[in-house]
Amino acid sequence: MTHPILCFNMGSSSLKFALYRIGDGEETLLAEGEVERIGLEEGRLWVKGAQGEVIRDERGDFREHTAAIGKLFSVLEGLRFPSPAGVGHRIVHGGPDHEEPSRIDVRLLDDLRRLTPFAPLHLPGEIQVIEAVAAHFRELPQVACFDTAFHRRMPEVAQRLPLDRELWDKGVRRYGFHGLSYEYVMSALDEAGKGRVIIAHLGNGASMAAVSNGRPLDTTMGFTPTGGFMMGTRCGDLDPGVLLYLMREEGYDNSGIDRLVNHCSGLLGVSGISPDMKTLLDKRTQAAPADLAVRMFCYQIRKNVGAFAAALGGLDTFVFTGGIGEKAAPVRREVCEGLEYLGVRIDPEKNAADAETISGPDSSCSVRVVRTKEDLVIARHTYHLISR
Repeated sequence: MTHPILCFNMGSSSLKFALYRIGDGEETLLAEGEVERIGLEEGRLWVKGAQGEVIRDERGDFREHTAAIGKLFSVLEGLRFPSPAGVGHRIVHGGPDHEEPSRIDVRLLDDLRRLTPFAPLHLPGEIQVIEAVAAHFRELPQVACFDTAFHRRMPEVAQRLPLDRELWDKGVRRYGFHGLSYEYVMSALDEAGKGRVIIAHLGNGASMAAVSNGRPLDTTMGFTPTGGFMMGTRCGDLDPGVLLYLMREEGYDNSGIDRLVNHCSGLLGVSGISPDMKTLLDKRTQAAPADLAVRMFCYQIRKNVGAFAAALGGLDTFVFTGGIGEKAAPVRREVCEGLEYLGVRIDPEKNAADAETISGPDSSCSVRVVRTKEDLVIARHTYHLISR
């Protein structure tokens, strides 16, 4: 039996959605879209069909999530899409206790509220979306899919931070993120996923994961999505002494530090131009700061590949995914230059064409490009839980 499954991915002022038909071996995308500028003036709701064609694009004021959810369900019904049998949500943080997708009930909602300090920018909005769905359709089952769950099987030596033991008991540890993306990539690799795998999820937010025979071994992000290597606007790992200096000598407070490390750093901070990789690649020959930002980004990824290869004891498969990983051939080329000692050799023509396999015939390491589908992972989990 197949079921229509609606998937939600909450942003700070937007709500991405996808509707799938799942079951009996079928995984069909029916529609996808986004509600933009929630809580702001001049909001927008657009819907695309299965072939990417725009079938609805309208403006409106979506002052809060309940209004946005109500309008979305009304639009989907008006377009004659089937009513969902279940709703799945990407939940950015599951804390120390949530290691797998779960049916949402009163107890889980209470847990998510208690976890809000772990992800104060994301969880409150995600909870509002869950409550808005419940307000319109009280009997509709909902499922939480945690972006941290994939990494919860990492060994303790990778999860622990070198801090006071009491903080571990309070949940201060390395969680990792982009777990739904990594889960999809591993499902797409089939037999290749049974070896030593490094996955680079490169987008505005970026991270990497080391996976050994299907088991997560390490990841770059830590307690928050700010950690790891530099990203679009996030700084990545930073000497804590820098933050102490800024607070002591430059007058930064909590909000100032948050703005600096999450919104004014990374590619944007180094280049002074843009957090967008395509823009920087276009400008790097004319603007030295743009070139420096791109080179730093690729260098930090390459450095982490070496560290993860050491943890894995070698490298069999190297995967690029995410917006930059899937589309920016110059970044893939520059990252791989210097990794020949790991058997990484890419074919320039295949790389330029964004082929699924871009390694050359003389490469002992398979280098792949996988287009991630986080929404499909959410749909799969939601289908399996509501079908029990």
